Amino acid sequence: MSSDRERNGLLDWIKAIGIALILAIVIKKFLFEQYVVYGESMMPTIENGNRLIVNKIGYEITEPKRFDLIVFHANEKEDYIKRVIGLPGEHIAYRNDQLYINYKPVAEPYLNEYKKQVPNSNLTGDFTLEEITGGLKKIPKGQILVLGDNRLHSQDSRHIGLVKIKDVIGKANIRYWPVDEMKVFDGLEKKE
Repeated sequence: MSSDRERNGLLDWIKAIGIALILAIVIKKFLFEQYVVYGESMMPTIENGNRLIVNKIGYEITEPKRFDLIVFHANEKEDYIKRVIGLPGEHIAYRNDQLYINYKPVAEPYLNEYKKQVPNSNLTGDFTLEEITGGLKKIPKGQILVLGDNRLHSQDSRHIGLVKIKDVIGKANIRYWPVDEMKVFDGLEKKE
């Protein structure tokens, strides 16, 4: 009788571990993923070595929003993290370090601290959507324009072109490492 109890107890443990492993695989594959940042293209918002939680399910039911921090497949070997600037149907331009969406100025509060670090210099060089796309006046459906916050050192839509929404892995929701810099991202982060 004792051996039956031990066998049942062992079987219960094996079932519990099996269920936990299956849940972990499902969560990682379909819901959330850990992402380690390499490079300085998103500084000062996100630094080299930061670890993020990326929400993979959100864009299955909604579209990216302006200023979201997203991770996407830049090519077959690399994933990038950038900020969504332009959405389908919009015209984007930068002049004198000012973002213009559909020819109207739009503030970028998350860049204020960084702009102070490079006084008397433009953080974002002048460009228009037409220059990036070879003449398109509006971002096509199913695509977005992305930029890194560290505009002087970022490979983004100015270099790689528009990003297909189908290539977006998900939205960076939480920086969990380093622990003392843990933060939930809402898209309009301001440097404290």
